[in-house]
Amino acid sequence: MPEPTTPDTDRRNFIKVLGAASALNAVTIPHVHAQEGQANTLQVALVGCGGRGTGAAANALKVKNADTKLVAMADVFDERLKSSYAGLTNEFLEKPHKLSIPPEHQFVGFDAYKKAMDLLRPNDIVVLATPLAFRWVHYAYAIERGINVFMEKPVTADGPTSKRMLELAKKADEKGIKSAVGLMVRHCRGRQELHERISNGEIGDIIAMRAYRMHGPVGSAFSAKKPPEKQEVMYQIERFHSFLWASGGLFNDFYIHQIDETCWMKNAWPVKAHAVGGRHFRGDSVDQNFDSYAVEYTFDDGSKLFLNGRTMSGCRNDFSSIAHGSKGSAYVSTSGHSPGLVRTFNGQNQSRNDVSWAFPQPEDSPYQLEWDDFVDAIINNKPYNEVPRGVQASLVSSMGRMAAHTGQEITYEQMVECPHEFAPNAAEMTPDGPAPVMSDAEGKYPVPTPGVITEFEYDYKQA
Repeated sequence: MPEPTTPDTDRRNFIKVLGAASALNAVTIPHVHAQEGQANTLQVALVGCGGRGTGAAANALKVKNADTKLVAMADVFDERLKSSYAGLTNEFLEKPHKLSIPPEHQFVGFDAYKKAMDLLRPNDIVVLATPLAFRWVHYAYAIERGINVFMEKPVTADGPTSKRMLELAKKADEKGIKSAVGLMVRHCRGRQELHERISNGEIGDIIAMRAYRMHGPVGSAFSAKKPPEKQEVMYQIERFHSFLWASGGLFNDFYIHQIDETCWMKNAWPVKAHAVGGRHFRGDSVDQNFDSYAVEYTFDDGSKLFLNGRTMSGCRNDFSSIAHGSKGSAYVSTSGHSPGLVRTFNGQNQSRNDVSWAFPQPEDSPYQLEWDDFVDAIINNKPYNEVPRGVQASLVSSMGRMAAHTGQEITYEQMVECPHEFAPNAAEMTPDGPAPVMSDAEGKYPVPTPGVITEFEYDYKQA
């Protein structure tokens, strides 16, 4: 299945040199065939016990092509770890053998990830689901230990960490480590067939695409002032959607899926972006996000992707992705990630009467399929590294975000080469700080000011 490629020579060379996206013919570590018995069980450690990490761990334990067991958990918040443990225990009441996590295998703190991974053997699996600022730190340790990695998206929020992750991906390939990224739509069988149909010309040449993620406030995208008794670093990690260093903001964390799936259908990544966005009815919120974004991405052939995001109550909701071709159109996502309900149309209006093909229902969950595919690669020792593609999707997301936050047109190269690293102290961070950004005397954090600060996304030198 062809992957999106970057059109111009400089970008191709950049990805070729740093990413080695398909150069997986390296030295491999011995693989295991998952059969009954502890020696052939794939052990799993969960690092980052929030909702997404807990869900990924559950998917890991539900694969049908291998015997898997959760043996360690790690987080910086004890209450989050306990909540995740309770949820997983309840979910697997009828399969208690799937969990073997005594108190001494439950680790809390900034070094907890090492303790959890140290319980694994080479070729076991670690789930990395912490805020993205720590992704490269944890990935590097997993590679050192010879452990396969499932990491949640997004994987980066800036240029320096993107380059670092691509170099780490090369090291993972050299050691035969399998690396998965939680862009699960790529594993949806309906989207895979749609991609094949579009690539074969069913709707003609793609000339425009539209993506919408418009709903009320969710997650920790909006935050009130920090309680005086809470440590700054811990407050920001707990409210990670509110801070660009921790998540890329709501833009990267929410919108990366639709950016990735539409670029996949196009078989290309955009070369530039310009955008608008703003903070509207903010109340006492002190986060760094805009609550509306509209981005025009341009591909090398001049075609466009129009992305619209909004997190405001009382407005029209929409959660869809549409591709328009010279001979027809297609729904890539209809009303969320799953089910995709993908279909193609003879015209541009996506009318029920114009449907030319629709994927049969019901669909398997892509959240489970991505784990089935990942574990299949492990037990059969197939080349598998989704990190370079995950970095590209993260960079394109950041390109659109930066365009909105600066009010400038941002190219792919500008995003890659922007020197602003949001969390340069990620590897040494402690609860006592310092935090990557700090509030002013009123408890407010630096926010983007388009047209005023244009070289970077906020006044980080004063932050």
